[in-house]
Amino acid sequence: MSDILIVDDERDIRELVSDILEDEGYATRLAGTSDECMAALNAEAPALLILDIWLKDSSMDGIDILKRVKRDNPDVPVVIISGHGNIEIAVAAIRQGAYDFIEKPFNIDQLLVVIRRAMEASRLRRENSSLKRREMTSADMIGQSAAFRTLAGQLDKVTKSNGRVMLSGPAGSGKEIAARYIHAHSNRADAPFVIVNCASIASERMEEVLFGRETPERGIESGLLEEAHGGVVYFDEVADMPMGTQSKILRVLVDQQFQRVGSTDKVRVDLRVISSTNRDLEAEIRADRFRQELFHRLNVVPIKVPSLEERREDIPVLANHFIARFHANQGLPQRELSAEAVALMQTMAWPGNVRQLKNLVERVLILGDGSGPIEAREMLGDSEPSAEEGRVVLSGALATLPLREAREAFEREYLLTQINRFGGNISRTASFVGMERSALHRKLKSLGVVTSTKTGARVAHVDDAAEESTAVK
Repeated sequence: MSDILIVDDERDIRELVSDILEDEGYATRLAGTSDECMAALNAEAPALLILDIWLKDSSMDGIDILKRVKRDNPDVPVVIISGHGNIEIAVAAIRQGAYDFIEKPFNIDQLLVVIRRAMEASRLRRENSSLKRREMTSADMIGQSAAFRTLAGQLDKVTKSNGRVMLSGPAGSGKEIAARYIHAHSNRADAPFVIVNCASIASERMEEVLFGRETPERGIESGLLEEAHGGVVYFDEVADMPMGTQSKILRVLVDQQFQRVGSTDKVRVDLRVISSTNRDLEAEIRADRFRQELFHRLNVVPIKVPSLEERREDIPVLANHFIARFHANQGLPQRELSAEAVALMQTMAWPGNVRQLKNLVERVLILGDGSGPIEAREMLGDSEPSAEEGRVVLSGALATLPLREAREAFEREYLLTQINRFGGNISRTASFVGMERSALHRKLKSLGVVTSTKTGARVAHVDDAAEESTAVK
């Protein structure tokens, strides 16, 4: 996109315009028919198109070419020129997406002003889109746990390909950030990243939102797929897509083209597709809520995004990252985390995953006690019953057990929590709880606690056989 394509059936006019523009420092290409014009456009998109609306001995007129350009190369500004101009033609050209309309014989100075303005407007739009994409992708992948490293390694492998990726994981685990990471490190990083939030779009509007529409009154209104041309479209929670739309998306994936609502024209797109879900799509297929063919098209590279509980080692890293961001973006206090606060966060339940952690950090910074270290009681807020200083409040279930069984249940739960807090690292767990490593191994064996690899991390859990043996006793 570095030159200006001049299309006019009069050789003298197109060569005159070309000479003037080249004197102004522009590179030009020339075309005298619609076929020559389309061949030039297909070879390389120009920075700007000067288009005569009437083309003799051509299969398409200027309006037809304009529609095709706005469909296939929406970023290219088009200036329409005509010796038979009238208000209806001008309105039709602007409605179809032309930047401006100039009637022959035109004033050269006027033409140069329009060209400069059109190219400047196009440049500003590209810069604005680039800045927006840069801002949206500024949230880096944060973590250091084994589960996080496994995820990052898988994402790095798919960034340079165009393969379709299916991200699965619980709500709030960071699937959108993973999708943005793929986009930001791919060869499409400078192209759009468009999110289709399948759960938030009403089913009756889904096709219009995706494919756009065309009406006599409003002309062409682009949909999200058209906006994503050349870049990445991200189907967030794809299981919520209506069944009728699923079949049409399947056709888009096969043909890389579609029709706007209300139009018969084919719109060609070049898209990379990334999808996400927090559901079992194979179960959705069995329940006739998701098309099997679409699943196989989208699930080329399946990647599991771990829950926050599967990467507890990353909790303090993530919390400090959010503290720094809230300080930079909102001016909230730049506070440190106390050891007690870290220990509490690494042992809490996180059904909302990373999103819940981010919200908790923001709440503590807004409602907290000042600028000193964040204490555990600030993390709890009003969500936990208060206790006297230094006193542990027993759960109802634990309080009903005899001492020996209660002690065993407490030790099992305590050690499970600590091992998972340290990412399955027995040495770090032994050091923290104050036991020799060999003694800790014996204790874990007696309690029926084992570790296994899950999503790249060592996770502690109670051995099934040990549970059955305890139940028999």
